[in-house]
Amino acid sequence: MNREVPLCGNKESPVLMNLHEYQGKEILARYGVRIQRGKVASTPEEAVTAAKALTAETGTQWYVVKAQVHAGGRGKGGGVKLAKNLDEVNARASDILGMQLVTPQTSKAGKTVHQVLIAEDVYYPGESEPEEYYMSILLDRAAGRNMIIYSPEGGMDIETVAEHSPEKIFTESIDPAVGLQDFQARRIAFNLGLSGLAFKEMVVFVKCLMAAYQGIDASLFEINPVLKTSDHKIMAVDAKVSLDENGLFRHPELAALRDVREEDATEVKAGEAGLNFVKLDGNVGCMVNGAGLAMATMDIIKMAGGNPANFLDVGGTANAERVEKAFRIILEDPNVKAILINIFGGIVRCDRVAQGIVDAYQSIGEIPVPIIVRLQGTNAAEAKSLIDKSGLKFYSAIELKEASDLVKELVA
Repeated sequence: MNREVPLCGNKESPVLMNLHEYQGKEILARYGVRIQRGKVASTPEEAVTAAKALTAETGTQWYVVKAQVHAGGRGKGGGVKLAKNLDEVNARASDILGMQLVTPQTSKAGKTVHQVLIAEDVYYPGESEPEEYYMSILLDRAAGRNMIIYSPEGGMDIETVAEHSPEKIFTESIDPAVGLQDFQARRIAFNLGLSGLAFKEMVVFVKCLMAAYQGIDASLFEINPVLKTSDHKIMAVDAKVSLDENGLFRHPELAALRDVREEDATEVKAGEAGLNFVKLDGNVGCMVNGAGLAMATMDIIKMAGGNPANFLDVGGTANAERVEKAFRIILEDPNVKAILINIFGGIVRCDRVAQGIVDAYQSIGEIPVPIIVRLQGTNAAEAKSLIDKSGLKFYSAIELKEASDLVKELVA
């Protein structure tokens, strides 16, 4: 869940599940999209075997060894290398597998490469020079429509193109009532400067790409580059695919493609516990019931001089078991210097939540950081009294201002 959606400044983005390049390409091929073919490998020996099989199927003599991680800019970090023979395939795969790949879209620690894609060489000589384009499909949430963003400047960061050559960025808005129209696919090919066979190929490419996007309930397709080969074929050389997790119940075969090694281990653990959790880089852990209240809580922490270490929504049933799981997950972050619990008791009574907090604390044992508890709503006064009389290291509050002042005092 680390990719940025290009040129899409919309709020309230869905929770996404990212796919590897080889997985995305397999899906595209099922919908008729021409792809750069390849085979995935987990060891240098498997990479050589894959290269031999690829030559038998495609005739390619050169190979591209690509690190399979959920991040763009792999080539800049040394994660994409050309191999001109089988010995070089072995050497390049040995270099890439197991490396900590750092790209503009990873943290400073980078991502461990567990697999490589051995892909065919598609930049072969011919009657014309290969050309690269950019294309993505995503939801324009403000307009409530899918949109295709494309540019003749492929193979480079689209944000850079947008900044320095905005006239080279084109968009096509898709009316949900009628879908992608033929004239729109032709306009895309025309704006990319294509003619003849390449024009016809691009029209088919765009239609198949949109069919795949809609067919799997995707939130993002980004193909960079889309290649016009020297013999005028149009194909996807790369494929970034993000799925809307809300649609996965319709696609259990796609849900099975999830690679938890690419996700934050704490977030995976929280998901298994039924908690909505996103790790951040701050020093104040948050435990809240309700997404809106969680966002407001993070704002309060920031205004008080702290930085939120996470987004954590325990949901409407903040019982002792869920609170204990939330505590343990927050405390895995060594940067956390304090925890702010902000619960609004509507359906659930505050005193029951307070008892759950006390029980969870006692179950865990000594918690090494101060805990600020702000409970508001049904039986808030009783809850505050229960917290104050627990004899545990809590700082209780009822008003947000009180909680904010405590954050400032304990952390800032």
